[in-house]
Amino acid sequence: MAQAFANMIIPPDEPEGGYDIGENDKTVSDDDNKEQPAADTPTPRMLAWSRNSALYRLSRRMMTERELSDAIARKAKQKFEDITEAQVKALSTAAVAFGRTMLALDDTAYAEIRARSSARSGKSKRAIGRKLIEKGVDREIVQQALEETDDFLSALVFARKRAFGPYRRPDVEFDDKRQAREFSAFARNGFGFEIGRRVMAMDREEAEELLADRPFI
Repeated sequence: MAQAFANMIIPPDEPEGGYDIGENDKTVSDDDNKEQPAADTPTPRMLAWSRNSALYRLSRRMMTERELSDAIARKAKQKFEDITEAQVKALSTAAVAFGRTMLALDDTAYAEIRARSSARSGKSKRAIGRKLIEKGVDREIVQQALEETDDFLSALVFARKRAFGPYRRPDVEFDDKRQAREFSAFARNGFGFEIGRRVMAMDREEAEELLADRPFI
């Protein structure tokens, strides 16, 4: 995706002075950017900037609709003097619509990709869902994305990272205090007690075989 957009971004987003894309793809000076826009409708210059900024941001990384909208709104307030709230909102809306049109903005695809990668790294459904919702993804989309993840396998990855349960080092004393710490860590990271108990009861060979036989997601 990044390569697809790289050749479309002229110039890079937010140059430090000099010019910006204007009407009919002509360059305009910073002095032109200081013109008083209409009260509620963005100028063509503003809309061109919004499109170019959206392309630049989406070529660098995946974003949710809310992330892009917030980024455009924040930057527009810095870039254009005396811009109104109505204009800011219109620019954000235009940027999101343009991202969708370019097939570069898709909250469903974003949620699916993030859910898979997070599960592989040992994140629980609860932790993944919370993060996606914070980024503005609709709860129904989040729920659908989480259906493809397996909390038990993610908990095994988490245990391997933290050297818990079957991955505990032989030289580590396993007493009641240690057991409580490990169970607490599972709970803090969104894994239920039953999943934690199952992982803790496994031996290392069994855990490794399970992860090898079921290359999840």
